[in-house]
Amino acid sequence: MGPPAKPHALSHPKPFRRVTECDNRAGHLMAWHEGVLGHPPLVVEHRQVRVTKATVRYLYFHVLQAQRPGIETKRLQRTFGTSGRVGFEFSHSERSFLCRRQRLQRDREFTGLRIVAQGDSREGRQLDDFLDKNHIPHRLVDSQSEYGRSLSERLHLAGHDLPALITANGMPLRHPSLREVARVAGLLRSATGGEGGEITCDLAIVGAGPAGLAAAVYAASEGLNTVVLESYAPGGQAGASSLIENFFGFPTGVRGGDLTYQAQLQAYRFGAKIATPAQALSLSFTDGEYGASVQAEGCEATLRAKCVLISTGAQYRRLAAERREEFDGSGIYYVATGREAQLCRGSTVIVAGGGNSAGQAAMFLSEHALKVLLIIRGEGLGKSMSSYLARRVEACGSIEVLSQTEIRRTLGGKALEAAELENTRTHERRTVQTPAIFSMIGALPCTNWLPPDIECDGKGFIKTGLAVAGAPAWKGMNRTPSPLETSRPGIFAAGDVRSGSVKRCAAAVGEGGMAVAGVHEVLGTYAGPIQR
Repeated sequence: MGPPAKPHALSHPKPFRRVTECDNRAGHLMAWHEGVLGHPPLVVEHRQVRVTKATVRYLYFHVLQAQRPGIETKRLQRTFGTSGRVGFEFSHSERSFLCRRQRLQRDREFTGLRIVAQGDSREGRQLDDFLDKNHIPHRLVDSQSEYGRSLSERLHLAGHDLPALITANGMPLRHPSLREVARVAGLLRSATGGEGGEITCDLAIVGAGPAGLAAAVYAASEGLNTVVLESYAPGGQAGASSLIENFFGFPTGVRGGDLTYQAQLQAYRFGAKIATPAQALSLSFTDGEYGASVQAEGCEATLRAKCVLISTGAQYRRLAAERREEFDGSGIYYVATGREAQLCRGSTVIVAGGGNSAGQAAMFLSEHALKVLLIIRGEGLGKSMSSYLARRVEACGSIEVLSQTEIRRTLGGKALEAAELENTRTHERRTVQTPAIFSMIGALPCTNWLPPDIECDGKGFIKTGLAVAGAPAWKGMNRTPSPLETSRPGIFAAGDVRSGSVKRCAAAVGEGGMAVAGVHEVLGTYAGPIQR
């Protein structure tokens, strides 16, 4: 079979041109393999992993087989020069990685991480939601089920220990934080740090929604050292959409989670580093090449960047209803995915909001719930919802649109049981029995962590372009702000967080690419049009 392949040093990742030329970080390779095949990443310290060219060819061979089941095996063998086997001895880490893959193929019930929680545990549902939205294979186990009781007894888990996360080696973590869960799941991949507790990069992207992910793909593919910080899970509001029907190139629509996850894998492929959960706490400025400093929650090191892109998006407003805070996460939700749909099967549910997100949620939930009440403050859907979607909502027999209506009170014990609605025109009130309210009203920009140097409009959205040309930081500059550049040179904003932006997924993706063009101009590294 020939001599063993020479191990590749894990140097700075390069874009995938050909598999045989790949010199990729083990973390990126594992994340990519996990995303395509649905496997959990190998939980090891990345500095201990060494990847050979033959290993990359081997894994990519099986990745393509998984992506295209009908592709001829001989064709793959000719392309990659491998028969699916490698002729050298694997390291311990590589053997563990491949054994995990084989185990998942053999045992369909093996799902990696397990969460043991009581059925009504809000904390347990949060861990479940976090792993689900980060596409980490796992299993939620009810502690009162036969399997749950057996597992708790074997691991000596009492009621006060729950929820608990059972790691890959069978050890339980009692009441784990999201950062502990992320560390076990391999989400907190370390970036290359410098001296003095600092991490340096060309571009720091804060927020991994469509704009942030698009920027990460373009920046990393063009050779910029790119670090992305995400507070919860990549994808943003678009990632939680059950179906995006007006996105270019998808005539039958695309699930928001699928679209944004493929973008995440694409960014990994080109070498971008994504850390989650890593909520940005502050942005400050100093002199020097790396003039912008970002401090993230739970991270002792400071991220210092030449340029920063703010793409933190916007979040839905909280309901102004009595007792609302008691049912957040246990009856009141701000996304509508298959996980939430299972909770309201055969029941009446309420969707609050008149935009596209609310309309898409109502259509999706109508396939599971007995009835959907779509509550809007205005008189009709035409002003805030795309016409194609408004027509579909109005034509759906299981959706009832209640105009000029608001939720005044939420009722229930440990979980939501009912809601009191008021017609704002007649002031009539009625109580609706429901296990779930989906709130998708308004938008609050995630900008409260920014310094005064970054100017915002009256609603808190970041001003860019000519609107900030007169800002103090731009006085004396020999250029004007680019369209997406903020009141601070070298700091950009894109997507829903930007003042005047079009609140559409495709628009956010376009702004992410435009921001990278502005970054190249600032760095003086622009060498041609953005690669497509």
